[in-house]
Amino acid sequence: MTVLVTGVAGFIGAHVARALLDRGEKVIGIDNLNDYYDPQLKRDRLAWIGRERFEFRHMDLADRSAMVSLFQEPSLHRVVHLAAQAGVRYSLENPHAYADSNLTGFLNVLEGCRAANIEHLVYASSSSVYGANTRMPFSERDAVNHPLSLYAASKKANELMAHAYSHLYRIPCTGLRFFTVYGPWGRPDMALFRFTQAILAGEPISVFHHGQHRRDFTYIDDVVTGIIKVLDQPAYAHSAWDPMHPDPATSEAPWRIYNIGNTQPVLLLDYIHCIEQATGKTAILDMQPMQPGDVPDTFADCSDLNHDFGYQPSTGVAEGVASFVEWFLDYYKSS
Repeated sequence: MTVLVTGVAGFIGAHVARALLDRGEKVIGIDNLNDYYDPQLKRDRLAWIGRERFEFRHMDLADRSAMVSLFQEPSLHRVVHLAAQAGVRYSLENPHAYADSNLTGFLNVLEGCRAANIEHLVYASSSSVYGANTRMPFSERDAVNHPLSLYAASKKANELMAHAYSHLYRIPCTGLRFFTVYGPWGRPDMALFRFTQAILAGEPISVFHHGQHRRDFTYIDDVVTGIIKVLDQPAYAHSAWDPMHPDPATSEAPWRIYNIGNTQPVLLLDYIHCIEQATGKTAILDMQPMQPGDVPDTFADCSDLNHDFGYQPSTGVAEGVASFVEWFLDYYKSS
């Protein structure tokens, strides 16, 4: 089987590609290697992936003609779409990047899947879609009509666009709402990376919402296991779906939405303590108010994913943070 992985030089994309290759699949990976953060880290992830049956193509999702050509590959079977302009705060500074990648780019992916009769599209959504919701844990059956950032709005738009294509063309589409994924090879704009870097350098860290955020931190290996379980079972039309009482997580089309988290929210200050333990250094805390577009807490209800796929995260935060710090020290020692 040949799987297209978009955003393959990204954090989650690189891990997914390696896992697929490890089990014998062929992977075609695409990425535009943009400079949202250091492109060298992206190139190093590609080198980490590199092995037989992996083909990398440097291209942009928003390049319509290139995407049309890509999906003319006769051997493409399934797609894991992870490429996107990420980051809540960056969406306040550069909103057009989100329209280009997350909207136009996603449309090009959907058009490609339609033209190539793809067996299953699994795509990245985000816990950010829950926005102003405060009822915990977040359930796929909650309304998500109050996003607090353009990034969140673009991810909700992806879910709606996927449903339209699934309904019109019967493309099996599964969206996964990721909850604060972390681990080795993580993104430099994420809290774990920034905090570890600053703590090791003896510099203060900005702790927003005075450290009272709670996040459903989800380790990368658990996420990858979940993605591949989902990829192996294409979405199907829900026979009991009732248009008079529509379930937001299912459909009469072959379309599904799932949360994928750790199901155990952790206080940000406790997360920082795990970094202190792993580094052997004490953090210098610069307490700050809540950032625009941010949400106080995230907490995933993953009962649907557990029921349908046996998803069961197994990595605790202390263990996961320690694995990241070990990678971080080794990567920058050898860079």
